[in-house]
Amino acid sequence: MYFVVKRIMDVVVSIFGIFLFTPLFLIVAISIKLDSSGPIFFVQKRVGYKGKAFNILKFRTMVKDADGAQFFVGQVRKWEAEDNDPRVTKIGGWLRKTGVDELPQLFNVIKGDMSLVGPRPYYQPRIDADPSLKERLSIKPGCVSLAIVHGRVRLSEEEIKKYDKEYQEKQSLSLDVTILLKTIYLILSGKGF
Repeated sequence: MYFVVKRIMDVVVSIFGIFLFTPLFLIVAISIKLDSSGPIFFVQKRVGYKGKAFNILKFRTMVKDADGAQFFVGQVRKWEAEDNDPRVTKIGGWLRKTGVDELPQLFNVIKGDMSLVGPRPYYQPRIDADPSLKERLSIKPGCVSLAIVHGRVRLSEEEIKKYDKEYQEKQSLSLDVTILLKTIYLILSGKGF
């Protein structure tokens, strides 16, 4: 029953969010085009439920072709924790801080590749490098997660895994709603995630 209600909530909230944020989507799209050359959206293959690959959708926050550095996981994690990542565009810094760059994932949720709440999806090379990440493939990945509301960028890989495992073991509608409300608070308070 939980999974049926969760799916209904995912679709209803995502459709509402897309309509609500359409003006913001347009402003962000124009800002990205004015800020740097390249596409408006960043699309990347990620691994989802039961190992099924899908294309995650985000607003582009980095200079064109910056994702070539993705395989240097240690360096990328270091940059993610810093405010001066050289790959991030001017508008991209604000998009990341506020979480607005993640809003296009509402389309991934409607499509069924993702849920609103669940462990964040990784790309295949990262999972290949750390087989323990395969545990998270037993549930749909999410736009937001328990790790995000506990400060994802400031957490170690082990802490993120701990929060993901905790979510898998305790997942419920009340936990999902709590995570969504905490995420909204982080965004509206300007604390970001």
